[in-house]
Amino acid sequence: MTSPYDQSGYRVGFDWSPAGATAVPGALVAVVDVLSFTTSVTVAADRGITVLPYRWRDSTARQYAEQHAAALAVGRSEAGPDGISLSPATIRQARDVERLVLPSPNGSTISQQLADSGSTVLAVSLRNYQAAAQWAATRNTTVVAIAAGERWPDGSLRPAVEDLWGAGAFIAALQDLSVGPLSPEARAAAAAYREVAGELPELLKESAGGRELIQYGYPQDVAIAAEVGSSRSVPILRAGAFAVH
Repeated sequence: MTSPYDQSGYRVGFDWSPAGATAVPGALVAVVDVLSFTTSVTVAADRGITVLPYRWRDSTARQYAEQHAAALAVGRSEAGPDGISLSPATIRQARDVERLVLPSPNGSTISQQLADSGSTVLAVSLRNYQAAAQWAATRNTTVVAIAAGERWPDGSLRPAVEDLWGAGAFIAALQDLSVGPLSPEARAAAAAYREVAGELPELLKESAGGRELIQYGYPQDVAIAAEVGSSRSVPILRAGAFAVH
């Protein structure tokens, strides 16, 4: 029996979180984690840095980085003035880094989950949604956008509006390129982006995720995430790493 959740019959779909990535299969999957995993991946791609997603920032992450001859991103508070973290600002200023293990409980986790699924996985943010949509439009295949979201303290999903906007921007760009039909969920995401497109990046700063990062002292990360349409990079996950297309 066909699952009622898989959005079958539509070329473009949308859902949330690792569970949504499992429920809504696509030959091409765009992972969207605007604050900050996929924004960081696009910044790295712009600089020619290959990113290896990893679920956890623990001792196994360090071993993984050593095995793959890569630098390891640490927590924002641990990075110091010259260290590299999930903060896209630290990646932009990094020197002599070619490969980077980037742990994240949301976007990175979904990307690694999808690595062995057979899907082509893209890292999409507000910075590169246009380039990613143009690339995806040339593939005659199903496309799913997965908004990573955040987590409440009890572990439940907190739908993050910035990820809805990022996924919606990508879907709206596909729609403008006559890629479809869109599932009802995908149409809702595209409509959410179109509603606010003229007010970004200000609204990104006012979102819960934006306010959180600014409150913690990382306004530059929000500003970089709000560089709407600035990147032409399309990072594609191959052999466990996001390489520049």
